[in-house]
Amino acid sequence: MPDFSSHSPIYRVIAAQITDRITSGVWPAGTVLPAETALAQEFRVSVGTIRRALGDLTAEGSLVRRRKTGTVVTGRTPRHNLRFYFHYFRLHTRAGEMQNSRVGVTSVESRVATAHEAQTLSIDETDMVIDIHRVRAVEGRPVMHEEVIIPAALVPEFPLQADLVPERLYPLFWERYGIRISAIREQIEAGLADETDARHLGLTLPAAVLVIHEVAFDEKARPVLMNNHRATTENDVYINEIQ
Repeated sequence: MPDFSSHSPIYRVIAAQITDRITSGVWPAGTVLPAETALAQEFRVSVGTIRRALGDLTAEGSLVRRRKTGTVVTGRTPRHNLRFYFHYFRLHTRAGEMQNSRVGVTSVESRVATAHEAQTLSIDETDMVIDIHRVRAVEGRPVMHEEVIIPAALVPEFPLQADLVPERLYPLFWERYGIRISAIREQIEAGLADETDARHLGLTLPAAVLVIHEVAFDEKARPVLMNNHRATTENDVYINEIQ
């Protein structure tokens, strides 16, 4: 069941759940969705809420309404849309096919910000941050590890147990803390793998890695999260479509 104990409107929570099913392949392109009444019963919400969620997804291109058929998954989910960005893993196969990743949190702690983190996140060096380290795997194969840094003041009562940290952090910002991500900046560069990369990604040194420095901003252009990704692209390629 969706988590309705959040700041997000219920129809947005439902839309996110439907997007999950589309991007994970549960409802692939061409799937005819159940009737609105059936969806309302499944999610335990009103038909009006379902209709608004489907309307949002139709407007952005994920769904199409057909008079005789019903609501159909288009397969044209816009990858430039931030909602899709939240759900979409940008390391593809070398043939360009999308992949689903699974995230494993290896550690999470609350600590004082470093000078670089304070500067990037526009906080004081004495402020606390939440430091999360995660490893992403595709079909059991580790392809990326990342360190996520969040100002602790923005996420009160954030879980400090690895098994309680959700896989998708950007939706959490809105659903639990009312922070809407409006922009994401990425800086990409090539790097040499170090011992940490080798340990988490199963690399034999020397090896190359793709390094992605990511900063997310809210609607007031305030930096609210930084994420340093390090990935092996031996069998994968990075794709970020702009339309």
